Amino acid sequence: MPQEFAQKKIATAAGTVLLLSLFAVLVWKLNAGPELPDGILSGNGRIEATEYDICTKQAGRLDSVYVQEGDTVSPRQVLALMNTDDLNANLLECQAQMRVAENERTRAQALSAAQRSEQGLAERDYERYRSLYAQDVVPKQTLDQASTRRSALAADVRAVEAQIAGASSSIDVIRAKQKVISNNIDDARLRTPVGGRVLYRLTEPGEVIGAGGKVLTVLDLSDVYMTIFLPSSKAGSVTVGTDARIVLDAAPDISIPAKVSFVSPRAQFTPKEVETRSEREKLMFRVKLRIDPELLARQLPQVKSGMTGMAYVKLDARGSWPQNLQNGLSK
Repeated sequence: MPQEFAQKKIATAAGTVLLLSLFAVLVWKLNAGPELPDGILSGNGRIEATEYDICTKQAGRLDSVYVQEGDTVSPRQVLALMNTDDLNANLLECQAQMRVAENERTRAQALSAAQRSEQGLAERDYERYRSLYAQDVVPKQTLDQASTRRSALAADVRAVEAQIAGASSSIDVIRAKQKVISNNIDDARLRTPVGGRVLYRLTEPGEVIGAGGKVLTVLDLSDVYMTIFLPSSKAGSVTVGTDARIVLDAAPDISIPAKVSFVSPRAQFTPKEVETRSEREKLMFRVKLRIDPELLARQLPQVKSGMTGMAYVKLDARGSWPQNLQNGLSK
């Protein structure tokens, strides 16, 4: 009896293992989906978008932040404002210095005009005394006095001209300083270079930020892509511009048109979360698939980064996509 009981127990266990194995195979086939035809490669990844950090140019205190995380923004939109009290004061100081320099130049120009007039008179007197001296009408001393006066006035004119040049240079320096301050005041209005969505709000009003400090991060929703890794044996057939499809886990019935925009020139090891251990041990090539910007513009509210899914690359341009990858968003 004990022997028969043990045999029945072993048979029951073997049957259970067989059923579990069959169930596992069934689940794997259901999850694997339709088998891909030759000429189509696949890899998994997540949707990403180019991120832009909105940073301060100058150190200072943050006055205002006009957007919240998740807000949609337009190119060149002002997102935040740095305090500009010190810059405004510096600008007023420059404006006062500019008025002083301009007044000095005006006074020097007026003095130059008067001295040039006297110089012209001294030049005529010298020529007249030289003619009279040649006729032996005036003594040599009179001619020498006229020559000395002429030379002195010429030196005075040169000195005033130097003052004018110095005042003009000061005006140029002040004007350049004003331009720098005005640019810094304009840079205190933190603008986004691209349209997109606010991903992070990193700093709040009242905080003091160092030069280059991050205030916000904006996602460029016109540059959305998925990065996948393909084995070296297959990646050599992939070129920039190759047609691709992306299927997100959240929308498995919709395929998103894309194009290969980058193929890494060097092989690398795959990140551990991408494939199984056996796959990670192989050298892979990083491939970036970029979604059509016009399509993104029409689907902007639905665009979200971080979503996982599968990507498919069609190597043969003359081939057709399988049925499950044809039900996609239209360009």
